[in-house]
Amino acid sequence: MCRIENVLKSVLFFTVLFSFSACGYKPSATYSREVIGESVSTSIIISSQDPENTVVIKDAVDAAVIQVFHASLTSRNLSTTHLEASISEPTYAPIQYDSNGFIVGYRATILLKINRYNQGIKKQYTATGHYDFTVVANAVLTDQQRYDAIKSSAQKALKSFLAQVSAEGSRTKHKE
Repeated sequence: MCRIENVLKSVLFFTVLFSFSACGYKPSATYSREVIGESVSTSIIISSQDPENTVVIKDAVDAAVIQVFHASLTSRNLSTTHLEASISEPTYAPIQYDSNGFIVGYRATILLKINRYNQGIKKQYTATGHYDFTVVANAVLTDQQRYDAIKSSAQKALKSFLAQVSAEGSRTKHKE
């Protein structure tokens, strides 16, 4: 009986030891938060060609600050980091044709430019987002299709920006 207790104690000891000395994995949000900081302000440069869709970008950037970076949105004068975003005019390229030669598939592309201001330093990021969608043959793109394509491609570009920030945080952490 005493031997079983010793074995159980040993197993428990090693279980506790291994759980405290884990592999050192950290989620990418940890690294990106080290770059971004705890309080962030955001602004967007309104596109004269597509002003209604710049609001979508602003909302997506704000959501990413809260959900991914786990940072607080504040006014610019109280923030440690300021993110200034702008989008290019969306482009639509045909990617699929039907048997009669009519376009039935498009790829929307958005170029997202983000400037990060932190402690007097400006860092520029560029991210591209693509979104493929289908249309009825020989049809004109509707405003709703354009809106959905811009929203989806902008969200993908924003994910690319988040990956860039996370990689930057990971690199600076490993240099220390």
